[in-house]
Amino acid sequence: MDETNVVFGEYEVLEDMMIENLKIVQDTRLYRFTSDSVLLSRFATPKKRDVVADFCAGSGIVGFHFYALHKEKFPEMPITLFEMQKDLSELSKKTAAYNGFTNFIAVNCRLQDIGKEYHEKFSLVLCNPPYERSGVGFDNDDYNKAICRKEITINLQEIAKATAHVLKYGGRLAILNRADRLAELCYTLHEVNIEVKKIQFVGGRYGSRPYLVMVEGVKGGKPSCEILDTVWNEK
Repeated sequence: MDETNVVFGEYEVLEDMMIENLKIVQDTRLYRFTSDSVLLSRFATPKKRDVVADFCAGSGIVGFHFYALHKEKFPEMPITLFEMQKDLSELSKKTAAYNGFTNFIAVNCRLQDIGKEYHEKFSLVLCNPPYERSGVGFDNDDYNKAICRKEITINLQEIAKATAHVLKYGGRLAILNRADRLAELCYTLHEVNIEVKKIQFVGGRYGSRPYLVMVEGVKGGKPSCEILDTVWNEK
Protein backbone atom coordinates (compact mmCIF):
# COMPACT_ATOMS: atom_id res chain seq x y z
CA MET A 1 0.00 0.00 0.00
CA ASP A 2 1.20 3.48 -0.90
CA GLU A 3 -0.50 5.34 1.94
CA THR A 4 2.50 7.67 2.43
CA ASN A 5 1.53 9.58 -0.74
CA VAL A 6 -2.15 10.06 0.22
CA VAL A 7 -3.14 13.21 2.09
CA PHE A 8 -6.41 12.85 4.00
CA GLY A 9 -8.86 15.68 4.61
CA GLU A 10 -10.24 16.62 8.01
CA TYR A 11 -13.37 14.47 7.62
CA GLU A 12 -11.85 11.63 5.63
CA VAL A 13 -11.46 8.18 7.18
CA LEU A 14 -10.31 4.74 6.10
CA GLU A 15 -12.93 1.99 6.19
CA ASP A 16 -12.56 -1.73 5.66
CA MET A 17 -13.43 -2.84 2.14
CA MET A 18 -14.39 -6.25 3.62
CA ILE A 19 -11.84 -8.13 1.53
CA GLU A 20 -8.09 -8.79 1.88
CA ASN A 21 -7.65 -5.98 4.43
CA LEU A 22 -8.06 -3.41 1.66
CA LYS A 23 -9.28 0.05 2.64
CA ILE A 24 -11.57 2.62 1.06
CA VAL A 25 -11.41 6.36 1.76
CA GLN A 26 -14.73 7.82 2.94
CA ASP A 27 -15.83 11.30 4.00
CA THR A 28 -18.03 11.26 7.09
CA ARG A 29 -20.08 14.17 5.71
CA LEU A 30 -20.92 12.46 2.42
CA TYR A 31 -22.82 9.38 1.27
CA ARG A 32 -21.12 6.17 2.42
CA PHE A 33 -21.48 2.77 0.85
CA THR A 34 -23.87 0.05 2.03
CA SER A 35 -23.96 -3.74 1.73
CA ASP A 36 -25.94 -3.37 -1.53
CA SER A 37 -22.74 -2.38 -3.31
CA VAL A 38 -20.89 -5.47 -2.09
CA LEU A 39 -23.77 -7.73 -3.16
CA LEU A 40 -23.66 -6.26 -6.68
CA SER A 41 -19.89 -6.70 -6.98
CA ARG A 42 -20.32 -10.38 -6.07
CA PHE A 43 -23.20 -10.82 -8.51
CA ALA A 44 -21.24 -9.55 -11.52
CA THR A 45 -19.00 -12.02 -13.35
CA PRO A 46 -15.79 -10.96 -15.13
CA LYS A 47 -14.50 -12.28 -18.43
CA LYS A 48 -11.02 -12.29 -19.93
CA ARG A 49 -10.08 -8.90 -21.43
CA ASP A 50 -13.06 -7.13 -19.86
CA VAL A 51 -12.99 -3.34 -19.92
CA VAL A 52 -15.17 -2.22 -17.02
CA ALA A 53 -17.17 0.91 -16.21
CA ASP A 54 -18.71 1.64 -12.81
CA PHE A 55 -21.73 3.96 -13.21
CA CYS A 56 -23.00 6.08 -10.28
CA ALA A 57 -19.73 5.04 -8.67
CA GLY A 58 -19.84 7.24 -5.58
CA SER A 59 -16.53 6.72 -3.82
CA GLY A 60 -15.93 3.62 -5.95
CA ILE A 61 -16.87 0.71 -3.72
CA VAL A 62 -18.50 -1.47 -6.42
CA GLY A 63 -15.56 -1.15 -8.81
CA PHE A 64 -12.94 -1.57 -6.09
CA HIS A 65 -14.63 -4.55 -4.47
CA PHE A 66 -15.26 -6.20 -7.84
CA TYR A 67 -11.58 -5.81 -8.74
CA ALA A 68 -10.45 -7.12 -5.34
CA LEU A 69 -12.52 -10.27 -5.87
CA HIS A 70 -10.88 -11.00 -9.23
CA LYS A 71 -7.47 -9.27 -9.26
CA GLU A 72 -5.47 -12.48 -8.89
CA LYS A 73 -6.92 -13.78 -12.17
CA PHE A 74 -7.26 -10.41 -13.92
CA PRO A 75 -4.63 -8.11 -12.33
CA GLU A 76 -4.64 -5.54 -15.16
CA MET A 77 -8.42 -5.26 -15.63
CA PRO A 78 -9.09 -1.60 -16.57
CA ILE A 79 -11.91 0.03 -14.58
CA THR A 80 -13.32 3.52 -15.10
CA LEU A 81 -15.37 5.07 -12.29
CA PHE A 82 -18.04 7.55 -13.45
CA GLU A 83 -19.37 9.83 -10.70
CA MET A 84 -21.04 13.25 -10.98
CA GLN A 85 -20.15 14.50 -7.46
CA LYS A 86 -16.60 15.84 -7.53
CA ASP A 87 -15.95 15.22 -3.81
CA LEU A 88 -16.89 11.54 -4.12
CA SER A 89 -14.86 11.16 -7.31
CA GLU A 90 -11.80 12.59 -5.55
CA LEU A 91 -12.21 10.04 -2.75
CA SER A 92 -12.01 7.21 -5.30
CA LYS A 93 -8.70 8.58 -6.57
CA LYS A 94 -7.31 8.48 -3.04
CA THR A 95 -8.53 4.91 -2.53
CA ALA A 96 -6.82 3.79 -5.74
CA ALA A 97 -3.58 5.47 -4.67
CA TYR A 98 -3.74 4.12 -1.12
CA ASN A 99 -4.18 0.52 -2.29
CA GLY A 100 -1.72 0.82 -5.16
CA PHE A 101 -4.36 0.22 -7.85
CA THR A 102 -2.95 1.69 -11.07
CA ASN A 103 -5.68 0.31 -13.35
CA PHE A 104 -8.41 2.72 -12.20
CA ILE A 105 -9.51 5.98 -13.81
CA ALA A 106 -11.97 8.34 -12.11
CA VAL A 107 -14.19 10.45 -14.39
CA ASN A 108 -16.18 13.27 -12.80
CA CYS A 109 -19.22 13.81 -15.04
CA ARG A 110 -22.93 13.19 -15.38
CA LEU A 111 -23.84 9.97 -17.15
CA GLN A 112 -26.03 12.02 -19.48
CA ASP A 113 -22.87 13.88 -20.60
CA ILE A 114 -20.56 10.93 -21.34
CA GLY A 115 -18.61 11.79 -24.47
CA LYS A 116 -18.18 10.11 -27.83
CA GLU A 117 -14.76 8.80 -26.78
CA TYR A 118 -16.53 6.21 -24.60
CA HIS A 119 -18.91 4.98 -27.31
CA GLU A 120 -18.91 1.15 -27.25
CA LYS A 121 -15.67 1.14 -25.23
CA PHE A 122 -16.75 -1.14 -22.38
CA SER A 123 -17.61 -4.84 -22.19
CA LEU A 124 -19.05 -4.65 -18.66
CA VAL A 125 -20.94 -1.89 -16.84
CA LEU A 126 -21.57 -2.11 -13.09
CA CYS A 127 -24.25 0.17 -11.67
CA ASN A 128 -25.63 0.70 -8.18
CA PRO A 129 -27.95 3.60 -9.05
CA PRO A 130 -30.20 5.83 -7.00
CA TYR A 131 -33.37 3.72 -7.03
CA GLU A 132 -35.85 5.58 -4.85
CA ARG A 133 -38.31 7.72 -6.80
CA SER A 134 -37.63 11.42 -6.34
CA GLY A 135 -41.18 12.60 -5.67
CA VAL A 136 -41.16 11.75 -1.96
CA GLY A 137 -38.77 14.53 -0.92
CA PHE A 138 -35.42 14.46 0.82
CA ASP A 139 -36.64 13.36 4.27
CA ASN A 140 -33.68 14.09 6.58
CA ASP A 141 -31.06 13.75 3.83
CA ASP A 142 -29.08 16.72 2.66
CA TYR A 143 -29.03 17.21 -1.09
CA ASN A 144 -25.66 15.53 -1.77
CA LYS A 145 -26.74 12.39 0.07
CA ALA A 146 -30.25 12.46 -1.37
CA ILE A 147 -29.06 12.35 -4.98
CA CYS A 148 -27.22 9.09 -4.21
CA ARG A 149 -30.47 7.49 -3.05
CA LYS A 150 -33.20 9.16 -5.09
CA GLU A 151 -33.77 9.77 -8.81
CA ILE A 152 -33.24 13.52 -8.60
CA THR A 153 -30.39 14.15 -11.04
CA ILE A 154 -30.79 10.98 -13.15
CA ASN A 155 -33.46 8.34 -13.74
CA LEU A 156 -33.53 4.73 -14.90
CA GLN A 157 -34.23 5.64 -18.53
CA GLU A 158 -31.18 7.92 -18.65
CA ILE A 159 -28.98 5.26 -17.05
CA ALA A 160 -30.16 2.70 -19.61
CA LYS A 161 -29.45 5.09 -22.49
CA ALA A 162 -25.95 5.88 -21.19
CA THR A 163 -25.24 2.17 -20.73
CA ALA A 164 -26.29 1.33 -24.28
CA HIS A 165 -24.01 4.15 -25.50
CA VAL A 166 -20.85 2.83 -23.81
CA LEU A 167 -21.42 -0.95 -24.10
CA LYS A 168 -19.97 -2.99 -26.93
CA TYR A 169 -22.33 -5.34 -28.75
CA GLY A 170 -22.54 -8.42 -26.53
CA GLY A 171 -21.40 -6.41 -23.51
CA ARG A 172 -23.04 -6.88 -20.13
CA LEU A 173 -24.70 -4.68 -17.54
CA ALA A 174 -24.93 -5.68 -13.88
CA ILE A 175 -27.38 -3.42 -12.03
CA LEU A 176 -29.59 -3.51 -8.95
CA ASN A 177 -32.81 -1.78 -8.06
CA ARG A 178 -35.87 -2.11 -5.86
CA ALA A 179 -37.55 -5.48 -6.27
CA ASP A 180 -40.89 -3.83 -7.02
CA ARG A 181 -39.32 -2.08 -10.02
CA LEU A 182 -38.26 -5.29 -11.79
CA ALA A 183 -40.82 -4.99 -14.60
CA GLU A 184 -39.82 -1.38 -15.23
CA LEU A 185 -36.15 -2.34 -15.21
CA CYS A 186 -36.69 -5.13 -17.75
CA TYR A 187 -38.70 -3.11 -20.26
CA THR A 188 -36.48 -0.03 -19.88
CA LEU A 189 -33.39 -2.07 -20.74
CA HIS A 190 -35.24 -3.83 -23.58
CA GLU A 191 -36.02 -0.45 -25.13
CA VAL A 192 -32.26 0.23 -25.53
CA ASN A 193 -31.51 -3.28 -26.90
CA ILE A 194 -30.25 -4.70 -23.59
CA GLU A 195 -31.93 -8.03 -22.88
CA VAL A 196 -32.19 -9.28 -19.29
CA LYS A 197 -30.41 -12.64 -18.96
CA LYS A 198 -30.09 -13.20 -15.19
CA ILE A 199 -32.21 -12.15 -12.22
CA GLN A 200 -31.42 -12.57 -8.53
CA PHE A 201 -33.56 -11.24 -5.70
CA VAL A 202 -32.20 -10.01 -2.37
CA GLY A 203 -34.11 -10.48 0.87
CA GLY A 204 -33.41 -9.55 4.47
CA ARG A 205 -34.45 -12.16 7.01
CA TYR A 206 -34.68 -15.67 5.51
CA GLY A 207 -38.13 -16.25 4.01
CA SER A 208 -39.03 -12.55 3.94
CA ARG A 209 -40.21 -10.73 0.83
CA PRO A 210 -37.26 -9.58 -1.36
CA TYR A 211 -36.56 -5.86 -1.24
CA LEU A 212 -33.90 -5.65 -3.99
CA VAL A 213 -33.26 -7.31 -7.33
CA MET A 214 -29.97 -7.70 -9.22
CA VAL A 215 -30.10 -8.04 -13.00
CA GLU A 216 -27.59 -8.89 -15.69
CA GLY A 217 -28.43 -7.69 -19.19
CA VAL A 218 -26.64 -8.24 -22.50
CA LYS A 219 -26.57 -5.70 -25.31
CA GLY A 220 -28.05 -7.39 -28.36
CA GLY A 221 -28.85 -10.54 -26.37
CA LYS A 222 -31.60 -12.98 -27.31
CA PRO A 223 -34.66 -13.37 -25.05
CA SER A 224 -34.06 -15.96 -22.31
CA CYS A 225 -33.58 -15.47 -18.62
CA GLU A 226 -32.10 -17.43 -15.70
CA ILE A 227 -33.56 -16.92 -12.21
CA LEU A 228 -30.91 -17.44 -9.53
CA ASP A 229 -31.51 -18.41 -5.92
CA THR A 230 -32.45 -15.53 -3.62
CA VAL A 231 -29.62 -13.96 -1.61
CA TRP A 232 -30.45 -13.42 2.08
CA ASN A 233 -28.78 -10.29 3.40
CA GLU A 234 -29.53 -10.40 7.11
CA LYS A 235 -28.23 -7.31 8.88
